[in-house]
Amino acid sequence: MGIAERREAGLRHRLVHFRVGDVFIPEPQSVLAELYGEDLLQGRVLDLSDSGARREAFAVVRVDGVTRPVVVPVDRILGVL
Repeated sequence: MGIAERREAGLRHRLVHFRVGDVFIPEPQSVLAELYGEDLLQGRVLDLSDSGARREAFAVVRVDGVTRPVVVPVDRILGVL
């Protein structure tokens, strides 16, 4: 048995660590959505489409810890602080 085979055999049924971005199947985005899709985020509204008056309006929101602003339908905002 070679080194690679021994290493692979030693991994079976073990707890391991790895980055979400290194997941091959399924897509990393689906893993994040499954793990954190129901978590609440908080951020500051930077801009609104259509002044936020129409049902289809979107908010551009800066969330701490996220590099780029996120875009959220205004009717999905759960609260205002």
